[in-house]
Amino acid sequence: MGGDDYFAEFAARHRALLAEQDAGSIHFHVVLDDRGALIGRVNLVDVEDGTAELGYRIGERATGRGVATAAVEEVCRLAATAYGLSALTAVTTRDNPASMAVLGRTGFTPVGDIVLDGRPGVRYRRRLSDPGTAPSSGG
Repeated sequence: MGGDDYFAEFAARHRALLAEQDAGSIHFHVVLDDRGALIGRVNLVDVEDGTAELGYRIGERATGRGVATAAVEEVCRLAATAYGLSALTAVTTRDNPASMAVLGRTGFTPVGDIVLDGRPGVRYRRRLSDPGTAPSSGG
């Protein structure tokens, strides 16, 4: 959906997404810089049976500084502690080595090949630790 169609249906879609978040089937998180400006997001979707799919996007001006790694690690911590999840999945395309590196640094392991938007990709999984034993990425 693009152009004016996106905005024509925005209010209804926004209400539906907020209802899903209230029900606990999705969790949205924003990433802010030290001045409070929005620089990215990390979402957990398809929350069901102790698992969810993680997706994230960091703005170009904030890349290469560890922001994505720190944000993904924090949402993984929240997934285990605040949301009571036991595992997360994530997907990325093979032509996105930065995303593959972030997922690797944050404890995700490849579990299979996929096709994503017509491009070769990888599906990842991360088991979440008990809150008292969760590893720290250190940065």
